[in-house]
Amino acid sequence: MRVIFLGTGTSQGIPVIGSTHPVCLSENPKDKRLRVSVLIEWNTNTYVIDCGPDFRQQMLNAKCTKLDGVVFTHEHADHTAGLDDIRPFYFKQGDVPIYAHKRVLKALKERFAYIFETQNKYAGAPGVMPIKIKNEPFRLGNLNVVPINGMHYKLQVFGFRFNDFAYLTDMKTIEDEELEKLKGVKVLVVNALREEEHISHFNLSEALEIIKKVQPERAYLTHISHMLGFHDEVEKKLPENVFLAYDNLQINL
Repeated sequence: MRVIFLGTGTSQGIPVIGSTHPVCLSENPKDKRLRVSVLIEWNTNTYVIDCGPDFRQQMLNAKCTKLDGVVFTHEHADHTAGLDDIRPFYFKQGDVPIYAHKRVLKALKERFAYIFETQNKYAGAPGVMPIKIKNEPFRLGNLNVVPINGMHYKLQVFGFRFNDFAYLTDMKTIEDEELEKLKGVKVLVVNALREEEHISHFNLSEALEIIKKVQPERAYLTHISHMLGFHDEVEKKLPENVFLAYDNLQINL
């Protein structure tokens, strides 16, 4: 399995428009972060988790030529706003499967009504194959994927476990019974917005506490704000098996 971090930034990305914060002015490529998403490949399968406003650029950066589906964590714009940019895949492959909670599918249908239209549909619009997922395992290709239920303040969100890899983003709280689903995972990705407390995201200390409970071989932090600090400086403070993810990082399992 290969995982490509397409984006590792929070909803505004880094640099933030108009910001003079030192991290936003950094020349280090690892301090420049598109909106959060990952691409996962195994055997002949290619899926992405979330499809944000930077999706087109991310697909170009990853040189992605085939997409078997999009798996959504939740409906916020930084995770869904790029749905229209699946068009090149649709033109080559037909309807693109999208996997999401029924609430998220409803939100997507409202926002992108022309994509879901069945009568008099505009010829240039992409098509999707909506697939509802619940808090129980589902199949992607030849793989069982296990949803991990969490809360993004008062909004339900899904993380996902793909065999030895698990991905949690936009979480603030997670029940112990859900953490049990992560036991034995080799690589864990967790959102870590900043050091200060936040109402709807893990801060750094909360993310490290989740990692400590799960005890993966390696862990990567994502959904990072410029307020967390410079990439190279933050990495020096982390436990030896914990790393800051960065855009275009590739890991193999």
